[in-house]
Amino acid sequence: MQQKQYKFWFCTGSQDLYGDECLAHVAEHSRKIVEAFNASGILPYEVVWKPTLITNELIRKTFNEANTDETCAGVITWMHTFSPAKSWILGLQEYRKPLLHLHTQFNQEIPYDTIDMDFMNENQSAHGDREYGHIFSRLGMERKVVVGFWGDPAVQAKIGSWMRTAVGVIESSHIRVMRISDNMRNVAVTEGDKVEAQIKFGWEVDAYPVNEIAEAVAQVSQGDIDTLVEEYYDKYEILLEGREEKEFREHVAVQAGIEIGFERFLTEKNYQAIVTHFGDLGSLKQLPGLAIQRLMEKGYGFGGEGDWKTAAMVRVMKIMTEGMKDAKGTSFMEDYTYNLVPGKEGILQAHMLEVCPSIADGPISIKEQPLSMGDREDPARLVFTAKEGPAIATSLIDLGDRFRLIINDVDCKKTEKPMPKLPVATAFWTPQPDLKTGAEAWILAGGAHHTAFSYDLTAEQMGDWAAAMGIEAVYIDKDTTIRQFKNELLWNSVAFRK
Repeated sequence: MQQKQYKFWFCTGSQDLYGDECLAHVAEHSRKIVEAFNASGILPYEVVWKPTLITNELIRKTFNEANTDETCAGVITWMHTFSPAKSWILGLQEYRKPLLHLHTQFNQEIPYDTIDMDFMNENQSAHGDREYGHIFSRLGMERKVVVGFWGDPAVQAKIGSWMRTAVGVIESSHIRVMRISDNMRNVAVTEGDKVEAQIKFGWEVDAYPVNEIAEAVAQVSQGDIDTLVEEYYDKYEILLEGREEKEFREHVAVQAGIEIGFERFLTEKNYQAIVTHFGDLGSLKQLPGLAIQRLMEKGYGFGGEGDWKTAAMVRVMKIMTEGMKDAKGTSFMEDYTYNLVPGKEGILQAHMLEVCPSIADGPISIKEQPLSMGDREDPARLVFTAKEGPAIATSLIDLGDRFRLIINDVDCKKTEKPMPKLPVATAFWTPQPDLKTGAEAWILAGGAHHTAFSYDLTAEQMGDWAAAMGIEAVYIDKDTTIRQFKNELLWNSVAFRK
């Protein structure tokens, strides 16, 4: 994944009622804010200053230029003075990208000794931003509101957090998911309306016969495979566990060929996410395991058993975390089994093979073990345990008349004991507010057994993404009660009905 050099425009609102001197101050102040943002080291993307917007024509022209500028991922707006909101209607109606309304003012403190009416007229964001905010509510438009002094690092951090969500919104329309075969037979939650997903999210979801991509794997040269196998052996611990070394290496080489072949096919066809299905492997010698794990680590989305919604969400969330300092990782995940011992409750998370090594804590090993599904030779896979700490698990589901994004805050921890006979990567977490409430709420909401999981994103960011996409979002967190949650689902069934 290569991070695009997105930028965010900073647009300040005012009017000519207060004279040229006031407008000069407005421009000077907004420039200083932009300079401070870019020098802070907190915002992940550059902020670009734009001339003060004071007329219908200039506002409309600026927003349409933002629409067509491919490097612009969103606009930050602020009303330094009073700005009549009717001037913004046409521009806002034609604007198509994420927007943040920064409710701030240039001065942090009231200048008690010198304040006069000239100062009041010039520095009345408390007035202007309310007028501006009203027109969004009147138009029914989605926007993010951040309140506080612009020089406060906490305020800058909230802007930076929104920037990552905005990039996720913009990049969503560029996501193309390659499906190898179809969904697992008779499974409901991984199904969904791919046309509606393209309308809502911009995702293109296409199917390919498994042997078409298997042919790309077969064309990988032995030299390329050998080079990648050596990289594996240098990077990971090799756990033979009684297997003959020559045979072990041959099985690892199969995954190397799959990784190279799959990535070349994805690149050639311009796909950023992939789904596989153990029930349809065609001429592939193994279920893709280590290969998929490595592709996810490179930034590709993935979903098991044909789950294209989760594959696209993993890709979205990897885009949103790209370039994040000290990132702890994002992965496809699946709920497997519970620990119900009082005081030690949690859910063991894993998958047959495909968990992203970006979430690993400590050594990563290569193992080969039989796999009952797929009827192929023993696949090589990366085995590790996940990091500890707070994280989120998300599930995008299709309810038939709408999409719903379920967002659960979870607390990741280590299992009480090692699991030497379990040959897969694992995570272990307790959903908030506790296992019983969290699991009941998840089930009531219709959440899937597959999740797009991240240590690096927040429930607020994913909720903002859902709001920008115009879909329902529900939160399961420390404040959740079942009575309140059931009422929320009932209200949402009316609010989001088509």
